[in-house]
Amino acid sequence: MEKLINDFPQNILDALQIAGNHNFRQPSNTITNVLICGMGGSGIGGKIVSNWIQDDIKIPVVLCHDYSIPEFVNQHSLVIGSSYSGNTEETLQAIEEAHEKGAHIIGICSGGQLAAFCKENNYDYVVVPGGNPPRTALAFSLVQLVNIFTKLNMIPANLMQQIESAQQLIVEDKSNIQSVAKDLATFLKDSVGVIYAGPKYEGVAVRARQQFNENSKLLCWHHILPEMNHNELVGWGGGDQRFNVVFLNTGDLIPRNQKRFDITRELVTKKAGGVTVIDAKGNNRIERSFYLIHLVDWASLYLANLKQEDAMDIKVIDYLKDELANFA
Repeated sequence: MEKLINDFPQNILDALQIAGNHNFRQPSNTITNVLICGMGGSGIGGKIVSNWIQDDIKIPVVLCHDYSIPEFVNQHSLVIGSSYSGNTEETLQAIEEAHEKGAHIIGICSGGQLAAFCKENNYDYVVVPGGNPPRTALAFSLVQLVNIFTKLNMIPANLMQQIESAQQLIVEDKSNIQSVAKDLATFLKDSVGVIYAGPKYEGVAVRARQQFNENSKLLCWHHILPEMNHNELVGWGGGDQRFNVVFLNTGDLIPRNQKRFDITRELVTKKAGGVTVIDAKGNNRIERSFYLIHLVDWASLYLANLKQEDAMDIKVIDYLKDELANFA
């Protein structure tokens, strides 16, 4: 896992090279909505990218983390299937439904059944390097998703340049990222983690939760401001020392939300076992996102080491898949 996390900046460069070699056929029908289908480490890229492009794209982008797709999907839908292995059963069934509805389909995978399905039905698909845990291949799905939206003229081309600058940022700040990550791991040891972020970084917060779940074997949850101010904040009324809270500070909240962030941190500090703030670096949302993603990846590994857990181990998921294989 240490090598795979260390390879993340290089993965971004490799993904950019793959993207540069891929063009996509323009849809024959006007696209009025986008559906991104994917699960777990393959699916989180869709959430993060939808956050990145929400201020630029003119049509709605919806996520599907299930076997079935929304009823609105039709011949005016762009449906992107993201499955690192190419064999994720939920994503495969969702893509088959989209095919039956006449949607314009594009696949992102390392091969498997999704690649075979796209090839058989003459759909564009991007093949990325395989053989590793899906959660360690995030750079490939992020870059390919942005490239698809760029090549289909749905978003400005400069977002690809922002990914390049994000790669440079995390390389140049590697030692500081690792130092902060070690402190974060120590902070979360022997606790239940809680992660709070602004609404345009919810995908990053979800990714953080997933990494602490899978790599560190740590239960945690996330929420976003201002929504948590309307419900979860009341839940802190009695206090609970089991919970250590991480606020992801990106420095780009609107003033009203920044004030909520500050007040919420003050209130929660009085109720939780501990509170810390992780400050993102970067000049734009993509740079700040990559910075936080890479920092949490390291923190999740360091926490696994502190807990004497194997960051690569996902035996419980393997057991679930084996049991499902016996279910007709």
